[in-house]
Amino acid sequence: MNHQKFDVTGMTCSACSSHVQKSVSKLTGVKECNVNLLSNSMTVDYDDAQCSVEDIISAVESGGYGAALANQKAKAAIDKAPLNRAEDERRQTKIRLIWSFIFLIPLFYISMGHMLGAPLPGFLTGMENALAFAFTQFLLSLPIIFLNFKYFKNGFRSLFHLSPNMDSLIAIGSAAAMIYGIFAIYQIGYGLGHGEMERVHQYSMDLYFESAGMILTLITLGKYLESRAKGKTSEAITKLVNLAPKTALVLRDGKETEILSEEVVQGDIVIVKPGMAVPVDGIVIEGSSSVDESAITGESIPVEKIPGAQVTGATINKTGYFKMRATKVGEDTTLSQIIRLVEEASSSKAPIARLADKVSGVFVPAVIVIAILATAVWLILGKPFEFALSIGIAVLVISCPCALGLATPTAIMVGTGKGAQNGILIKSAQALEILHSVDTVVFDKTGTLTAGKPRVTDIVPASGWDRTSLLGVAAALEAASEHPLAEAVLMKAREEQITPDSLEHFDSVSGRGIIGTLKGQRYFAGNRALMEDNGIDCAGYADQLDAFAKEGKTPLYFADANGIIGLIAVKDTVKPTSRNAIAELNAAGIETIMLTGDNRRTADAIKKELGIREVIAEVLPQEKEEKIRSLQTAGKRVAMVGDGINDSPALARADVGIAIGTGTDVAIESADVILMKNDLLDVVSAIQLSKATIRNIKENLFWALIYNSIGIPIAAGVLIAVANFKLNPMLAAAAMSLSSVCVVSNALRLKLFKPKYRFAGQNGRQDENKIITENYGEQPEEDIIMKKTIKINGMMCNHCKAHVEQALNALDGVTAEVSLEDKAAYLTLDREVGDDVLKKAVTEAGYEVVAIQ
Repeated sequence: MNHQKFDVTGMTCSACSSHVQKSVSKLTGVKECNVNLLSNSMTVDYDDAQCSVEDIISAVESGGYGAALANQKAKAAIDKAPLNRAEDERRQTKIRLIWSFIFLIPLFYISMGHMLGAPLPGFLTGMENALAFAFTQFLLSLPIIFLNFKYFKNGFRSLFHLSPNMDSLIAIGSAAAMIYGIFAIYQIGYGLGHGEMERVHQYSMDLYFESAGMILTLITLGKYLESRAKGKTSEAITKLVNLAPKTALVLRDGKETEILSEEVVQGDIVIVKPGMAVPVDGIVIEGSSSVDESAITGESIPVEKIPGAQVTGATINKTGYFKMRATKVGEDTTLSQIIRLVEEASSSKAPIARLADKVSGVFVPAVIVIAILATAVWLILGKPFEFALSIGIAVLVISCPCALGLATPTAIMVGTGKGAQNGILIKSAQALEILHSVDTVVFDKTGTLTAGKPRVTDIVPASGWDRTSLLGVAAALEAASEHPLAEAVLMKAREEQITPDSLEHFDSVSGRGIIGTLKGQRYFAGNRALMEDNGIDCAGYADQLDAFAKEGKTPLYFADANGIIGLIAVKDTVKPTSRNAIAELNAAGIETIMLTGDNRRTADAIKKELGIREVIAEVLPQEKEEKIRSLQTAGKRVAMVGDGINDSPALARADVGIAIGTGTDVAIESADVILMKNDLLDVVSAIQLSKATIRNIKENLFWALIYNSIGIPIAAGVLIAVANFKLNPMLAAAAMSLSSVCVVSNALRLKLFKPKYRFAGQNGRQDENKIITENYGEQPEEDIIMKKTIKINGMMCNHCKAHVEQALNALDGVTAEVSLEDKAAYLTLDREVGDDVLKKAVTEAGYEVVAIQ
């Protein structure tokens, strides 16, 4: 199956896009075709064994439109002078509009001025000058016709291909007015030649040249205002493209050489100086710095980069100097992938748009029939031909399929662009629509709800052993292990500046642990099964182990030949905003479920800590997809949140798959929504954005449909008998233009979207006790983990943040997250820790404690 994007020319309204979509969808081998009126583009999924690019282009051209393969590289890659077709079209429309008004103003003055008592030149007044009066208006209207001839060209071409569109309505209405005006000139000439002054008077008052000129000028005005508004809907993509630096400094033959960014090749050594933008994705190989990644992830705090760290193109180097090796260049960079995803989402079609497509397919032909019928009915009722003609013209020009066609894509483009600005990448309009109706959110645990980096929480030495000696032996043993829990022990040893000795001998026992020899003494490190296999009694620690299990901690046993020398508990700590995100979803009436392979007791501990409503534990990776399917079978609309790697089947099965992390390749493939930050509050933001976008689409569709439902009957003359009100064709043209502008302007309101959190304040943190009591009821005191906030002075950069975090996390029972923005440390305490202890740790790190709350 092939996926291609095409540029389509000649489309002016939803009837055009509907016709193009139908023409291509009829081709054998075409699985799906989506046409976007807003971006004048089309995406097609087709079987290249049954259909070719040439077949698709031919199908479009047969309907009277043009098509060509889109130059994706020119759009996604960095281009020194990108061709902005929308801006070019807007500029041309502005020029046409200005010149149209230059000729329209004298035309309108001559045709209407005498009715308002305005003076006219003598050669244009009086019955004897009626021919000059009419012919002057004809000459002034010709330049307007010429300037806006594209409406006639496109309109009649579409009409001849039996696919009439908005231009067809304008062309028919304007042409009818011009033809009637020319007919009137002949009648005036005949009347003057035969002395029939009544005929001269009648036709000199009903010329309609000004109507034709006014219709075309007002339509062009509407198109210009619409194009300006439409340009703002794609600002997000434009800003993303402009983020990429145009040049890069690379080492070539040992010298710094400045080249275009698109000329960087994989493996190049790139130099990034302070204040420069990173040109491509890569790995730091020398130097260090703080990098502002807000453009990609939305995270405002700069991230520390040292050798071995990943850096992303378009991020900004703040302070230091470093060299990096390019790993992803051109279309493979993260920025290019983001641009492609946002463009594809903007080009895709939401299910709600199918209604507009169905209406558009029959709308224009129906309007033409209504205009003909309205004209005929008024003639039958005895009204003059010019009266009936003006009715028909008004019906034609007030009908606005443009508004109908713009209702959905404008909102989708603004919505997906707004999401991208906030680090939320939505891959399709369908995903954006489904998100608003999600009633169940399923979370993976490790790396999603939790940080995915276990930390030592408790060190319990046995009698005769102290904390330092136990940690020293544990670190020596775990240094030989590759288990994730071993890294937590080694990290704790480094924090406490303990250097482990080297083992003289070790054996790894699969699924059990390690047996090693240190200074001639044999030691054991692992789980309870390892201890029991070697005859080591663990009975004395039953109560301690039970307490660990209740708190979701994993115990590591350490022993020598004489017995247990101590326990070290390790826990994967929850992310700072996970609790608030769960609270927001629960408050919104969305069911929250944790799906994990961990044992039931550990899962229940996380459930209590976060307030998750339901836990499905001890699930194998391949079983996660089955659990999602069973929820769907029960009638749930399910969103799955995972890391996008081992959760790929479940992400694909869910109604909406949400990958949390930095947008790995696997995540991009399997998920519908990608969260560039490791922040679960973005799940809440994505759902709120979806609801705002769908609400906006419904408002747009309502406006477009209700406008035509009211406007067409009024134009047809239904109010003449009731209120003696007849809609002038010029007013109809103005109203038609206004409707499109209103729809696009309404979509632009989405640019003001900001997520609203009930429980989460700045950075997603607020009073945790409020969350507990308002959402989950009063909890037993032992289940409530203590929280403290320390206000700190003196922190200036990420180095300061790291020093304070290290000092606080070194304390037993303390898990700390430090915010530079808030100048505060947010603590989770597993046990009571005195304020004096906390203050001492921060003070010894070199910073001032302002308050502890």
